[in-house]
Amino acid sequence: MLSHTLKNMKENKMSEFNLNNTEGAVLKLSNQALGSVMMALQESLLNEMDIVPILQNFELVNTEDGLIVTNPPTVRVSSDAQITEQDLLNMVE
Repeated sequence: MLSHTLKNMKENKMSEFNLNNTEGAVLKLSNQALGSVMMALQESLLNEMDIVPILQNFELVNTEDGLIVTNPPTVRVSSDAQITEQDLLNMVE
């Protein structure tokens, strides 16, 4: 389902696609962007909401590591435990 959604987004937005003059170039997602997609998927499943609006609002920037999401989804934590630096590093790996 996710690949179908991404394919439809690509087809619908191809005319608007221009990231640092790389139109038509093959681009890859960075680990950060993949993490953002996974967080969006988790958010949509946990809250029983459509993932499409979340993905459509991603703002992407092309870097040498691949595309990054400048506005990734936020993580909601229900525990009172403090988030450690290691927790943050684990989210991006």
